[in-house]
Amino acid sequence: QVQLTESGGGLVQAGGSLRLSCAASERIGSGRAMAWSRQAPGLERELVATCSWSACMTYYADSVKGRFTISRDNAKNTVTLQMNSLKPEDTAVYYCAMASHYTATTRERDYDTWGQGTQVTVSS
Repeated sequence: QVQLTESGGGLVQAGGSLRLSCAASERIGSGRAMAWSRQAPGLERELVATCSWSACMTYYADSVKGRFTISRDNAKNTVTLQMNSLKPEDTAVYYCAMASHYTATTRERDYDTWGQGTQVTVSS
C-alpha cells in the first residue's frame, strides 16, 4: 500500500549531474531498507545503491561507486540519489524501491515495493 514516487530524471550531458528524489506516501521506519535500481535498454535491472533506513549504511554497485551518493531524510520519508560525473552508460530508467522486512539488504528480490521509475538520459 506504500507508494513510492520518483522525480528528478531528465536529459544531461556527459560529465554533468542529476539529483533523483523518491517520496514515500507513508512512514518508512528503521526496520526497512531503501534502494535505487536501474534498467537500461537491452540489459537486466541493476541494483545501484541501497540505504538501511536507520543509519543509512550504504552499498554501491562498482559501476557507480565514487560517482553516486544515496541519502535519506527520516522526517520527510524521502531518499535521494545524487549522480555526478554521469556517463552515457548511465542512461536508464531509475527506480526507487523499499524492502519492507529487512533493515539492510543488497538482494534485489528482497525489495517488495517499487516506484514507477524516472528516465535518465546522458548524452555524449
